[in-house]
Amino acid sequence: MNLKTGNSSNGFTPEISLDKLHRMAAELILPGRSILRLLNTVLEFVTNFLARVLGSSLIRRHFHLLLSGLVLFGPVLSFWVSKYSIFANSNHYLYRKFLRSTWGWTCIFTSAFIILLSLSVRHSTSLSLRHLSRVGLTGLLWWSCQRLLTLLEDAAGTCYEPMTPGQDGQSPASPVQPLLLLHEDQNKASCLKAHMLWRGYEVSQDVLILCFCCLLLVEEMCVFGHHLERQKPLQRSPGTPLRVVFLLCVLLLLVWMFLLLCLLAYFPKFPSQQLGGALGYLGWRGLYHGLYRLGSRWGCPGLPREGLSTTVHTNKQP
Repeated sequence: MNLKTGNSSNGFTPEISLDKLHRMAAELILPGRSILRLLNTVLEFVTNFLARVLGSSLIRRHFHLLLSGLVLFGPVLSFWVSKYSIFANSNHYLYRKFLRSTWGWTCIFTSAFIILLSLSVRHSTSLSLRHLSRVGLTGLLWWSCQRLLTLLEDAAGTCYEPMTPGQDGQSPASPVQPLLLLHEDQNKASCLKAHMLWRGYEVSQDVLILCFCCLLLVEEMCVFGHHLERQKPLQRSPGTPLRVVFLLCVLLLLVWMFLLLCLLAYFPKFPSQQLGGALGYLGWRGLYHGLYRLGSRWGCPGLPREGLSTTVHTNKQP
């Protein structure tokens, strides 16, 4: 009797368990699919709205004015912000993880957006590489600008070592400021590393790269709205990866603007920050309104919109 019971249990239990597993999987898949559809709908609505905003003529033509006003009048906020805020700490997580690698984050997200956008329009490696070369030229310009600014700062500044009261012969209670011992063989990096005092003219490289990356992101992303309009007559929609990367680029733009506002409000340095913003604007102006407008005839990668509209027209033909 036990054997029969054991055989029956061994024969029918796997079937019952499989049925239960199938039912449980079906019950879990149906809500999961509905959640994915809802998230996809929200993603399409948000990305379509952001693409429409960034692609508007108001943003494309006047965003640099908004950024210029932020750089010029942002230090005024230092009179109202609290010195005990978490953003007043230069070792904050945002400053350590994002500010010190601004170009790296911008390069990764912008390159991913350019590749996905060019592949969604035309499966052409040459087109993707041509548009991707804009990021390479921008990185080369930023590297050259860093080296040049470092050389100018080393040439225009001097390193001083503050002397203690025992070294300069003054009494500890003397109200006179301590003497400064000149070190002519030190550059800025080695001087600050030795905890000495550096005095000279400088340009804020943080404000420079933040302004430049904000302008670059807007210039590259504003073409997404144009791409959506071109895809409507063909009843085609960009894939989810392209929309997700576009949304991440918008979030990155907001992070850069927030960090720029924090630098101007909590760490105001006039006029080095304004000089950095001006150089960032000139770099963007020289590339996107000068060099890239020459087209592929001169070996230039061209503007972000080039190669998109012509492809759509050729796809309309039977």
